[in-house]
Amino acid sequence: MKIGITGTGSYIPSLITKNEDFLEHEFLELDGSSFHQDNGTIIEKFQAITGIGERRYAEPNLKTSDLGFLAAEKALTDANIDKETLDYIIFAHNFGDMTYGKIQGDTLPSLATRVKHLLKINNPRCVAYDLIFGCPGWIEGVIQATAFIKSGMAKKCLVIGGETLSRVIDPHDRDSMIFSDGAGATIIEASDTSGEILSHASVTYANEEAYYLYFDKTNSAKGCKDTRFIKMYGRKIYEFACSHVPQAMKDCLDKSGVNIDQVKKIFIHQANEKMDEAIIKRFYRLYGQEVPIDIMPMSIHKLGNSSVATVPTLYDLVLKGKLSDHQLKKGDVVLFASVGAGMNINAIAYRY
Repeated sequence: MKIGITGTGSYIPSLITKNEDFLEHEFLELDGSSFHQDNGTIIEKFQAITGIGERRYAEPNLKTSDLGFLAAEKALTDANIDKETLDYIIFAHNFGDMTYGKIQGDTLPSLATRVKHLLKINNPRCVAYDLIFGCPGWIEGVIQATAFIKSGMAKKCLVIGGETLSRVIDPHDRDSMIFSDGAGATIIEASDTSGEILSHASVTYANEEAYYLYFDKTNSAKGCKDTRFIKMYGRKIYEFACSHVPQAMKDCLDKSGVNIDQVKKIFIHQANEKMDEAIIKRFYRLYGQEVPIDIMPMSIHKLGNSSVATVPTLYDLVLKGKLSDHQLKKGDVVLFASVGAGMNINAIAYRY
């Protein structure tokens, strides 16, 4: 019996924030000094590198667990299974529930428990827990769910990736324009008719790379020094990802026994358009090949970087026909890949 994805769902927030909405922001360097360029130039260069023209923010009345719940409902419907038959709910995130207007994340109880509560699941043997693994969290959750099923500990698992990064960004940091909100959910189960998880690879680099993404105070001397925001060393992350992600993807694909020519799509974490293009180019170079046309669906232009939510959301959009240039047929082999805080990298080879 194959272990695969039998249902998908996503929640795309309705609030659209365009690049021009940042024109009046006071962007500052990490040391609080001003940029020599005006905001128009900063935003123009930002879009040229990241590909982001707009992003989605969660509605004020919704928290990360709410987004995860809404995506989970769709995934359960798509899989056509009884929610009471779930053995595990795994919720991958990084900051917990960030209530709009508040400065402190909330993970008591866990977001997975909150989703179970919202779904009104009565079965106490449905175990709910959270996973913090940076942007690759959803992929790692799928890897864990697969292990549970292989071991006989589970038959059906719900894996969610969700985040509300708009509530942990420093308005004085130009990197704040990258981040967005959203959630994606998948049902993983053993089934004769499902797709099949063929192989995976996961690695963690935690020496000099450990704090490439970190929490710190605002760039503004006028801001509260006790409030922390997401920060990153963008250039270091770019170089790290381009150096290490292609090899992890190759390790994963080689373990699957599938030839590179058989890969139809690569669903890569929507972090930065130029970085993703560079990763894919280097991945194919490891096989002595050029990048095929239309191999890499992208949602970052309209949805931004929603961290752990980007890959499951992107996959759901393709399956539901929301990205007209990309389709999958039964039997197609795809790769899921991500890189993020930790610094963690992972990949899954999957036959649809």
